[in-house]
Amino acid sequence: MRRCDVAGENETSWATEEFADVNLGDKRLDARLIKLCDRFSDAPESPINQACADWAETKAAYRFFQNDNVEVGEMLAAHRCKTAQRAKGHKTVLALQDTSYFVYTNHPKTEGLGKMSLKKGKNVKKIYSNGLIVHTCLAVTTEGLPLGLLDQKIFSRKLRKKNTGKARPHDHLPIEEKESYRWLEALENTKAVTGDTEIVTVCDREADLYDFFKRGIQIGAPVLVRANADRTINRSSRYAEKNVEKLWEHMRQQPDTGSYMIDIPKRSKTKHCKEREARTAMVSVRFGSFALNPPRNNVKHGTEKLPNIEMHAVYVLELDPPVDEGSVEWMLLTNLPVMSYEDAYEKVLWYCLRWRIEMYFKVLKSGFRVEACRLGHADRLARYLTVMSIVAWRLFMITLIARTDPAASCPTLLADREWKVLFLKANRNKAIPKKPPSIGEVVIWVAKLGGYLARRSDGPPGTITLWRGWKRLADLSEGWTMAAQA
Repeated sequence: MRRCDVAGENETSWATEEFADVNLGDKRLDARLIKLCDRFSDAPESPINQACADWAETKAAYRFFQNDNVEVGEMLAAHRCKTAQRAKGHKTVLALQDTSYFVYTNHPKTEGLGKMSLKKGKNVKKIYSNGLIVHTCLAVTTEGLPLGLLDQKIFSRKLRKKNTGKARPHDHLPIEEKESYRWLEALENTKAVTGDTEIVTVCDREADLYDFFKRGIQIGAPVLVRANADRTINRSSRYAEKNVEKLWEHMRQQPDTGSYMIDIPKRSKTKHCKEREARTAMVSVRFGSFALNPPRNNVKHGTEKLPNIEMHAVYVLELDPPVDEGSVEWMLLTNLPVMSYEDAYEKVLWYCLRWRIEMYFKVLKSGFRVEACRLGHADRLARYLTVMSIVAWRLFMITLIARTDPAASCPTLLADREWKVLFLKANRNKAIPKKPPSIGEVVIWVAKLGGYLARRSDGPPGTITLWRGWKRLADLSEGWTMAAQA
């Protein structure tokens, strides 16, 4: 997907603009990164050898991923700066944090991978999956349009030695020495790159950590996190037992301020959750404030006085859930003020957008099939995953932009020749118009190339359908160019 002038000259790709400020220490490496992003954008489902134009280009791609001088942080830094620039045009931007696990067990010769999920059962030995952990912070607008990555950490987990004592030493480590510190790191990195733009970090239950909320207060970073478990609140001191409450009990005592409909997305079956079809749910909402107390076993009690944190909570409960499904119940915690029904409603809508990052990971894993990549070493895979993560954002954004800004002009996404050949393909008996069509129109045309029927009963085109369409458009555009040069 490239942009150019009307005459077809001075062509530039989105990757050229996105990585205009990248510095990998060698201009040839900078150019190779841009070329790879363009190739993978045109063939997102293809392995490296199929995405590249020929054998020479394929060898150059493998050398790029094998090059120890190519720093993942430098590749990501250029994209993060562009993401921050896009965020400046919005009053509020949501920074969605989540972790995904990339499994490479079927590639036993790959070096440097870490141990992940444990499979065990009757007559089954302990089996660990080999892979990499990817923690990502995705910026989205309050309308749900992805703006890019604000942070990403790719690492491998090492097995801890078996502890024979009663207490696990891991529980008594400072947060900086725990794997969960990644949530705080991403929070700090996001604040550093975005400056004065209002960024609200939104996380699921794994980020429900006292240290996370404390760091948010310290650096002035708004956060919105779903509570993981009930807890004692409003404790006046570390061991006080009088006038204390439980969070859920405290929030159930708050007045019901109203109800509204929310969209619940489809959920696949996991070992922790049942399968769930997409549906709408009528929910009630309560909101209130409380004092979040530091955990009694926090190791920092011995070196500093840990303060209580004034927090606000929004309690969401589904009314009349389906008989065969559990009710939606969320306890949302935030350091932002929640003083009215409108404030509470806003926080619920923001949390509903957290599913965008799960959809993004689905694009990266299922659509791009990055777990099938064979590069032989974790460091090479990290470089590959970084490139593919940025390309995945680009295609994910294109999938959603027609829903959030359908009237925008298509040259923001397509080169002149691309929208023209697309118009001719979709409208065989019409002359090419002088005015470019809208994004909403071209996305439907692209989706039709991928098999979308566009019936009245059909929903908006999905990501996989659009991938197929983009690939066909890339082939049509290349044919147009070759014919013009003949």
